[in-house]
Amino acid sequence: MRVAFRPPLKLEFLDSKITSDAIGKGAKLVFIDTPCNPILRLTDIAAVCDIAHAAGCRVVVDNTFASPIGCSPLALGADYVMHSVTKYIGGHGDAMGGSISGRRDLIRALISEATVHYGGVMSPFNAWLIARGATTLPLRMRAHQETALAVANALENNPRIERVIYPGLDSHPQRELVKRQMRNTSAMMTFRLKGGLNINQPMADQIAKNLSMVHYAVSLGHQRSLVCWMPTASLLETSFKTDATGDARYRDWAGDGIFRLSVGLEDPEDIISDLFQAMNI
Repeated sequence: MRVAFRPPLKLEFLDSKITSDAIGKGAKLVFIDTPCNPILRLTDIAAVCDIAHAAGCRVVVDNTFASPIGCSPLALGADYVMHSVTKYIGGHGDAMGGSISGRRDLIRALISEATVHYGGVMSPFNAWLIARGATTLPLRMRAHQETALAVANALENNPRIERVIYPGLDSHPQRELVKRQMRNTSAMMTFRLKGGLNINQPMADQIAKNLSMVHYAVSLGHQRSLVCWMPTASLLETSFKTDATGDARYRDWAGDGIFRLSVGLEDPEDIISDLFQAMNI
């Protein structure tokens, strides 16, 4: 399918008041990543689906951050839902795979096209590992949410931390949308220390050297907690090529950079203690 947008290119940087003007002529598909990686900003799925469908577009939602336990995009009007099953559904960081779901007729159309050109079968061992992990998904997501909320509160209450963005916190700018759209707020969050880039960027090296239990790594959704530094300038250059307005909206959330934290299944006090000792705060 061909996708065409007028700037700004990324719908996740727009609020729920977007109009059909955001969809370029000839577009066939609108893609939503919500909560958005890495800044945890939400897109109003139902609102975007109404606009996209009126313009004759299908809607696909990357639901990896929320997991099927946290959000049901199909119930909100989406046509397709994507997951990196490497993350929460598999849950242990030991198997790679992806999934796409939707109405039977829409998936049947994909089978005859996408699987021929892109492949649609993971290895049997990966499939077994992911199916095994999926059986504990509801229990794990409950624990992920409870632990993440404890960690987010500890970070937010530390005087050295400038900002924490986590959908489960009342301070999340879209808290009302979170309540409407998410049943479980998962375990992804971002934070940054006070002092700007001069403090946060060197802190990334310090954290990587000093962590004893939390892992400094870029993946997410595993049983172990993972944290990494994501500088804004690099992401805007490589991942989010928007106009000046889109850049400013991203910086409103991320500043000059953020630490993205995927909270695992360890004891919350252990996670908090390890992060604080690594940062010496």
